[in-house]
Amino acid sequence: MNTSIDYYFAPQSPWTYLGHARFEAIAKAANAVVRVLPADFGKIFAISGGLPLLKRAPQRQAYRLLELARFADVLKLPLNVQPRYFPVAPDDAARLIIAVDLQDGAQAALRLSGAVFGAVWEQQRDIANAQTLAELITECGLPSERLAQSRSQAVQDQYDANTQAAIEAGVFGAPSYCLGGEIFWGQDRLDFVERKLNPN
Repeated sequence: MNTSIDYYFAPQSPWTYLGHARFEAIAKAANAVVRVLPADFGKIFAISGGLPLLKRAPQRQAYRLLELARFADVLKLPLNVQPRYFPVAPDDAARLIIAVDLQDGAQAALRLSGAVFGAVWEQQRDIANAQTLAELITECGLPSERLAQSRSQAVQDQYDANTQAAIEAGVFGAPSYCLGGEIFWGQDRLDFVERKLNPN
């Protein structure tokens, strides 16, 4: 049986963006099954004690920008550390990823997730805008009706279920990769994910 990885993230997370392609490659190399689970980190923070970016101390906000630039440089990824549309409401993008996962499967949802991350951090596009989301769907070669489907109660129910599952798993930050009963928080923990998948 293939190993399953629960992939919890927020669509506007720069750290998820920085790790996404690497995570996909690691999971593929290990023949792992990825469960794509966008979650509402506003609700998670309310329980875990996390703070939204703008409520964090100035020192923490300043250091975050420094670390983003460092990781982008090391990973050779394009990244605007202060993009035009950030902070941005993530819920519509999260629901769209869920709708694609439900209709087209995890690989399509991973592809769309990568496009959403890139839209924020590379291209400075507004992922809270329905037109942007429609464009991303087209760019990923997915059916246009997914946008309307993302507004369904079934998708909202799944978003709520993902969030509750994250809370129950002990997740407190994005991205979190959960496998074998362990949480690996942050793209800088992907080496440990790879070791867990390949213990020998």
